[in-house]
Amino acid sequence: MDPQAELRIIRAAYAKQILAAANVGSPRLAAALAAVPREDFVGEGPWLMLRWLSPDYVPTPDADPVYLYTNDLVALVPERRLNNGQPSLHAYLMHHAAPAAGEHVVHVGTGTGYYTALVAHLAGPAGRVTGIEFDAELAARSRANLASYANVEIIQGDGTQVAFDPADVIYVNAGCTQPAARWLDGLADGGRLILPLTSDDGFKSGNLQRIARSGAVFLIRRDGPDYHASWISPVAIIPCDGGRNEASEKALAEAFARGAWEKVTRLYRNRDVPDERCWVRGDGWCLAYD
Repeated sequence: MDPQAELRIIRAAYAKQILAAANVGSPRLAAALAAVPREDFVGEGPWLMLRWLSPDYVPTPDADPVYLYTNDLVALVPERRLNNGQPSLHAYLMHHAAPAAGEHVVHVGTGTGYYTALVAHLAGPAGRVTGIEFDAELAARSRANLASYANVEIIQGDGTQVAFDPADVIYVNAGCTQPAARWLDGLADGGRLILPLTSDDGFKSGNLQRIARSGAVFLIRRDGPDYHASWISPVAIIPCDGGRNEASEKALAEAFARGAWEKVTRLYRNRDVPDERCWVRGDGWCLAYD
């Protein structure tokens, strides 16, 4: 069989396996996962893979791309533990973000561009993607990998500060201690923000259970001046350059220790919410209960 035909079959099977692992039924996501070649975004093989509960990377036997179509992380910069993330987590988060054809998606933390390519596929030729990557080397790799995607622009810079046109989806792929004002201001009415909030506590411990209790992804939906919020997933993810500060991290660690993040329903951008309704409060914002 022609190798490319074989890979098309493997990608189609991979798409089904990833959506099953994410417990998501989405023909559009399945089509994106089946269409985008992961090997185009992770450098030359053999590759270093990081599997769940494995303490370290394991090399693939050779450079056959078939090894990339599993629900595992692939090292991009192994000395920094920087990886192409877990496909099922991204599928789950993209499902909740629900980029529609024709929408503008801002992807903060493009890495080398694989998940940017997936959201570009979802946005379609009538939509567009603004990818932002802090690391200059990764931004250059992402720009080169996505050169054939006419609906994608890659910007190197601080994802919490870079200006962008109003966004229907802001897809953040790094752990913050607070939502950036730029993101909240930049959401179009009806827009969705995927916001991973992480405390340092679990990561310093190295304990997987504590890590799972020290990171949460919230879906923020803008409705005019209001922001609705809901917890959608635990998360362990790299820190967001520019998206962390000591005071917010301390407040977030205390909030995770108390629990009840799954009860959050609103994000407020003022100081008027009583403490008993706030799950976590930062400078000029809080995540709160109704």
